[in-house]
Amino acid sequence: MKKQKTTPTDLFLAMLALMLISVSFYQTWLGLEQIFGGSSLIISLVLSLILLFLLWQIRKAKGNGQNTSGLSTIYLFFAAFCFVANFNALYTRFMRTDIYKTELRKINTLFNELETNIESKLNYGVPNAKDRQGIMGEIDGLRMQITDPKNQGKGGRANIIIARIEKMLGGKLTPLTPISDTPDGYTDLADRYEQQIIQKMENLSPDEKKLKNDINNAVLSWNRKVNELLSFGDKDVNDMAQGEIDKAITEYNKLGSRATTTLGADKIKFTNAQVNTQEVGKVGYAFGHALSNFGIMPMIVLAGCLLLDFGILFIILLMPNENNNNQPSFGPKRKGRTITSN
Repeated sequence: MKKQKTTPTDLFLAMLALMLISVSFYQTWLGLEQIFGGSSLIISLVLSLILLFLLWQIRKAKGNGQNTSGLSTIYLFFAAFCFVANFNALYTRFMRTDIYKTELRKINTLFNELETNIESKLNYGVPNAKDRQGIMGEIDGLRMQITDPKNQGKGGRANIIIARIEKMLGGKLTPLTPISDTPDGYTDLADRYEQQIIQKMENLSPDEKKLKNDINNAVLSWNRKVNELLSFGDKDVNDMAQGEIDKAITEYNKLGSRATTTLGADKIKFTNAQVNTQEVGKVGYAFGHALSNFGIMPMIVLAGCLLLDFGILFIILLMPNENNNNQPSFGPKRKGRTITSN
């Protein structure tokens, strides 16, 4: 049997295989670390050596005109493990910050929706939200009239506004007087009128009032915290986001449960929120997130992983063989008789 010669194509394929499998080895190591811990290095090395050995055997079989389908199937089996680990490592690396930022923005949405839901279910003295907005506008006008530097105090215009407010409230306000005829005294008068009007407009129980104040404060606080965190660099977001997300979800669920207890389960429907960003870096999360948020980045990562683990195999199978020209990649060597003329 004639010995198969090493060709420049063989050397090129060997170098290409080493480069691709080396990258795959490192990414497989990272991708399997959350499953196997320190053993992931050895497992990744074993898988990479197996792939290199199979590639050599496939190239050798192809050069001899032998069937490569069996070896290719074995290669695909082992390469599938590397593909899964590679996808997990690469997807997590490129998408971690984006995943955290998306969840942080969802927190703002959750709190804003909960605030709107609670506000709509509170037992206000003025139940119509549009009427309450109108009263708040009238309060601003009343404040401007009382504190107007050119005509401070309750003038005719202020009394007209008070009359409109009383009509919207459906009841009379207690007349108030300034503590002093000074700018501070008239500011205090405007503040006391505002407090009295809001108290009559809301007419909430102590528990309802505390719930309203707490949800309002929570919305303001988390909007500020989230916007501040989103302005940080990627490393800071990756380091800090999970802790803030956990705190926010805990507070959100507590407020939602309080709302159910205070207002009644028949008035407000609440389901505890859950986030699974604790799973970032795990194989199942990477594939699940990629499927549910499929776009350009998952496509790029997918293409890269396919190239790393399967690209060299298809190059070997499809590249012409310099030792046995025109031999099939997956089938046995052709045999036939030579017809000679007499």
